[in-house]
Amino acid sequence: MSRLAILCGGGGLPVALHAAAPEAYPVVFEGVTHSMPGGVATHRFEKMGALFAALKAEGVTQVVMAGGLGRPALDPTEFDAGMMAIAPRLLPALKGGDDAVLRLIIAIFEEQGFEVVGAHEIMPELCAEEGLIAGPTPSEEALSDASRAADILLALAPVDVGQGAVVAAGLCLGIETLQGTDALLGFVSQTPDKLRRAKGVFLKAPKRGQDLRVDMPAVGPDTVLSAAKAGVEGIVVAAGRVVIVERSQTLAALEDTGLFLLGRTI
Repeated sequence: MSRLAILCGGGGLPVALHAAAPEAYPVVFEGVTHSMPGGVATHRFEKMGALFAALKAEGVTQVVMAGGLGRPALDPTEFDAGMMAIAPRLLPALKGGDDAVLRLIIAIFEEQGFEVVGAHEIMPELCAEEGLIAGPTPSEEALSDASRAADILLALAPVDVGQGAVVAAGLCLGIETLQGTDALLGFVSQTPDKLRRAKGVFLKAPKRGQDLRVDMPAVGPDTVLSAAKAGVEGIVVAAGRVVIVERSQTLAALEDTGLFLLGRTI
């Protein structure tokens, strides 16, 4: 009998997945901030051999990675045999972009006999649909800014930078980097009025060629609140390729802030 394991990072996505698949085996890693309730298995990044053994003992055949895990500080003196075997490939990859790391992680789990699946495959209803999801109809200027932001992200895809950008009146106010969405929107919120000719939009989309099984972009209520503080007119996401976590709370936050949320083919 097959079983799903959820490798849980931060945010509401792992919680939603576990609610949808309560029979799944949830795993959290030491040092990773998460919102999972009790009854989860705790493992260390240095003990990947022990993790693989535990997954197999639990009858796990599928693995989904959900939420932000970050880049752990690893202690090589604590590596078990399983981690020692993959370290020569993993450690150099950790010095590169996210895509290279995640592709390698997928390959490692597949080598162990696990099928890696995406959160959107387990809960398709999480994906943002095309069209206006909530809020007022975007202005033509906002739609133009969204197109400009998409062009910027597509141009940056080869250098594996980020999944978000803010553009106002055609000018780029910020690009998401390793620090994440909140850092980007916090930076944009500090933009002086003299440099800002319009509210602009925040665009969230996967990088070109990104494997959505392990790094699907997400927006939620906290994203909406941060976007509101950044002063944007609304949020545009790649339809079918960005998940909306805590949808009811997200829609409530959009109503409270007056921002729009639009799904668009990018």
